Amino acid sequence: MLNVLVTGSNGQLGSEIKELIQHSTLNTQNFNYHFTTSDSLDITKHDEVKKYCEVNNIKVIINCAAYTAVDKAESEKELANQVNHLAVKYLAKISKEKNIKLIHISTDYVFDGKNYKPYTEEDKTNPNGVYGATKLAGEKAMIEINPSNSIIIRTSWVYSYYGANFVKTMLRLGKEKESLGVIFDQVGTPTYAKDLAETIVSIMSYGLRVMNEKNNNVIQNSKLKIQNSVKIYNYSNEGVCSWYDFAKEIMKMAKLNCKINPIETKDYPTPAIRPHYSVLNKAKIKNDFNLDIPYWKDSLRDCITKILNDES
Repeated sequence: MLNVLVTGSNGQLGSEIKELIQHSTLNTQNFNYHFTTSDSLDITKHDEVKKYCEVNNIKVIINCAAYTAVDKAESEKELANQVNHLAVKYLAKISKEKNIKLIHISTDYVFDGKNYKPYTEEDKTNPNGVYGATKLAGEKAMIEINPSNSIIIRTSWVYSYYGANFVKTMLRLGKEKESLGVIFDQVGTPTYAKDLAETIVSIMSYGLRVMNEKNNNVIQNSKLKIQNSVKIYNYSNEGVCSWYDFAKEIMKMAKLNCKINPIETKDYPTPAIRPHYSVLNKAKIKNDFNLDIPYWKDSLRDCITKILNDES
């Protein structure tokens, strides 16, 4: 059994992983999970994390912890850098030293949003603001240190049954207001944290199988060879929409009468610049791990149903 450390376990993704291993039929019995928060384990402190990994014989780290306040990051640069860059650097160093597999979650904000087709993992990065810049710095530190058999997953527009997010905000405002203005000239794809959690657990199970096959010298397929470098993958749900489309669909599924009006980005100024286009090409992760990724509306319906059932 492998001991798995999940950082940021009170966030959207960490909470979904926690629920998944408690209730899912996925193959999770090979892993013993350690869920931590910033209160129980400060990942910005190298020695503290190293000791935790040694004491608990950690073999896999899923880093869900991040500074995600995009606008506040513009004025809290040092804190954002500590969590999104330096902490990832420490995790990578410990993972390399202790032969730990590191799965790190990154963001579409590493791109400037000026592309005209879905971003691949090899496309040039050029973040617009502090949040994206610190997340990219964390990626680069991880790649430079190069912990063996580790991966970076870039994702976008994350929402969940847990935590604060766009879906919950729209549901709340949809009950309070007759109309809302929502940006229509920023395009991307929502990501249901539950789907991403299932993907991460599937990837870990795949990795364990590969390691066992390697140890038994029975690998036949070249695709199953262990990678000795950090690999980057994109992940979001399937499909494309604007924030306006996203909000319209939320109101429709929740049967709320709030009218959604399209507005331009310039009409809703924010401290941080958002990418206008952040659709991610997911061919690589689908091919490497044989994934079937759900369509964004199907996943949204699952999440809204769960939220509304809980309210009733």
